[in-house]
Amino acid sequence: MLKYGFALLVAATASFHPAGVALAASPYDGRWSVVIETSHGNCDRAYRYGLNIVNGNVSYAGDAAFDIRGRVADNGAVHVRVSRGSSYADGTGRLSRSSGSGVWRGVGNGSCSGRWIADRR
Repeated sequence: MLKYGFALLVAATASFHPAGVALAASPYDGRWSVVIETSHGNCDRAYRYGLNIVNGNVSYAGDAAFDIRGRVADNGAVHVRVSRGSSYADGTGRLSRSSGSGVWRGVGNGSCSGRWIADRR
């Protein structure tokens, strides 16, 4: 099972844009801190991650052996995917300009689920 909780965010299956297409800045752009809490399954109780949002695209702010990709829509709806090998977790929810929350569900060697909360840094 993906024991990286984020499995969560706060993760959209990434939305890819053709090369050369300029993306406008998003009102959600910046650094975010996300806490992922497990409510079901055999995953660690909680995780905290630093995330970056640039032009509405979500990515991990650190170095890790896992991948975080996602997208925030103009209305604040967010979908993120955290993956490592064949295990992954999807998170969905909504951001405001300063905070956000949602749910996540992991798939892989076991399954876990829970909720996430985010704050802009």
